[in-house]
Amino acid sequence: MESVQKVSQDLSLAKQKISEQLEPTVPEEFKKDILTKLRGGFFLVLGYLLSPLCWWNDLLFNLPIAYGFGYICSLLSPKLLIPGSIIGYWLTNIVGILLMQVGSADIFQKESKERNLKKELLTGLVSSTVFTLVVIVLMQLKILDAPALFSNN
Repeated sequence: MESVQKVSQDLSLAKQKISEQLEPTVPEEFKKDILTKLRGGFFLVLGYLLSPLCWWNDLLFNLPIAYGFGYICSLLSPKLLIPGSIIGYWLTNIVGILLMQVGSADIFQKESKERNLKKELLTGLVSSTVFTLVVIVLMQLKILDAPALFSNN
């Protein structure tokens, strides 16, 4: 009788050990990695929608944000509506490029390293400025056609 009880205890211990070994153990590092990649994907998509790389975003995202920024500037002086809107539009492009950089770093970097915010901001500022200057040059060379927003007709 004792041997039957001992065997049943041994079986229950073995069953418990096997169930512990078979339990899916997801390491905390894996969960953190997944959350980082999801956050990076969100920033990448949001940055793309705000960046100058997306051709249809201006009407839905950038121009309303830029107009809101210009409107806030126009509360100080009515003459600041257009310059404030232009600056707001430029800022949306910079924020979009920076968000894309942060998102792509979260997704594609293997090991997480310390970010240099000044370097990322400078890179976004320079790339947006270069993009703006290229568009201005293309408009001056009549390669791109500018809308007649400010014509007196």
